[in-house]
Amino acid sequence: MLGSGPRATAPDAGIGVNAFLWRASLDTLSFMPLEQIDPFGGVIITDWYANPEAPEERFKATVYVLDSRLRADALSVQLFRQARNPSTGDWTDVVVDQGTRIQVENAILTRARQMRISQLPGS
Repeated sequence: MLGSGPRATAPDAGIGVNAFLWRASLDTLSFMPLEQIDPFGGVIITDWYANPEAPEERFKATVYVLDSRLRADALSVQLFRQARNPSTGDWTDVVVDQGTRIQVENAILTRARQMRISQLPGS
C-alpha cells in the first residue's frame, strides 16, 4: 500500500476521490485525448490514441479512482486495444497484455507517490 491514515488523504475539497491519484492519472495519460472526466465519480475515459510510429494500432483507457485515500487498491485501470485491418481499414478489438495494464497502473501510482512526497514538510 502507498499510504494509509489521514495524512494519505489529499486535501482537495473539489473532487470526491484522492487528488494525488486523480492528478497522477491525468498526468500519466496526458498524451491521450480525453473523452470524459468525472472528478466526483473518479472516472477518466480517454478517446482512441494511435502512436504515430504504429498507426495500425490504437489504445483507449478507462481509469477509476475508487477511494479518497492514496492506496494501490484505490486505482483500477482498463486498457482497450484495436488493430486496423490493412485490406478493409476496419478496426478490430485485440487482447491487451496484462503487463501493459500493470505498467500503466504502476506509472500512475508512482506519480501519485511522488506528488504526495513533494507535499510533505521538509520536501
